[in-house]
Amino acid sequence: MTTKPYVNPQLAPTNRPPRPVNKKMRLKESGGLASGFMLAPSIIFLAICSVYPFIWIFRYVTFNYDGIPAHTRFTGMRNITTMLADTKFWSSVGTTFEYALWKLIFIIPLALIMAVLLNQKLRGSSFFRGVFFMPTVISSSISGMIFTFIFATGNGILNGILQKLGFIGQPVGWLTDTSVVMAAVIIMSVWAGFGNYMLYFVTGMTSISEDVYESSRIDGANGVQTFFKITLPMLAPVLKVVLMLAITGAFKDYEAIMVLTNGGPGTRTNVMFLYIYNLIFGTGANATRQIGYGALLSLVAAVIVGAVTIVYNIVAQKLDEVV
Repeated sequence: MTTKPYVNPQLAPTNRPPRPVNKKMRLKESGGLASGFMLAPSIIFLAICSVYPFIWIFRYVTFNYDGIPAHTRFTGMRNITTMLADTKFWSSVGTTFEYALWKLIFIIPLALIMAVLLNQKLRGSSFFRGVFFMPTVISSSISGMIFTFIFATGNGILNGILQKLGFIGQPVGWLTDTSVVMAAVIIMSVWAGFGNYMLYFVTGMTSISEDVYESSRIDGANGVQTFFKITLPMLAPVLKVVLMLAITGAFKDYEAIMVLTNGGPGTRTNVMFLYIYNLIFGTGANATRQIGYGALLSLVAAVIVGAVTIVYNIVAQKLDEVV
């Protein structure tokens, strides 16, 4: 006679269907409800400050609008045809590309060199990091005013120093001569922005293990070989991010230029977004506000910046595949 093993009724399997899980309970247990509440202020802020203005711009692309609702008139494709024939706008686009190219040529190498020097654990390196980063927290308008005094023709600081050193005999019109005004703008923009990119590079270098540098020294590598064979390759992800930020930032610069030269002399430093700003707010050579036309140019400028960013990302990916 065989005896059946004892089975606890509470642990015995049953054929009853599983108890349905309440969706609210599942959301609460997974933390989704709390995450939603924490993200809500940011989403609302983004919708009000970014999404709505973008939709608002689309609203007036086909209108002649000067800020007064009673003067609003539908113009159809007239703004687009005006844009295609607007030589001043396309000239400002070319000036923007020139400005961005020269800025990138100087600001990225300078930021990288200063990051390498300040990463040497030398005395006072923390102090100089703060000094070089300081211009990035100064507003663009203040930067423009500072360099207005520096580059002034009559009593400017730079002309005074160069004359005392004997490099120039007569004051240079840094802000009035079309042959040198772009150089003055580039100097100001590099001074104002390289400290930010320098800190990105310094942060990237601190993540590189010291054992790698120790191994290179044991193998007899000098400083130049260490930089090009170890530091620069391991800094490549940070470098790609910094380059993308520098490119988009250079194309969107206009505030300090507006204070320093206001696009002059003539249209020599009239970059793309400064031209759009003057159209929308009716400043500079534009006596009347052209918000509808300025809205269209804003979209075109956004497309140009987006296209440049996409091209850069494609080239960066191709380089990664090659390397």
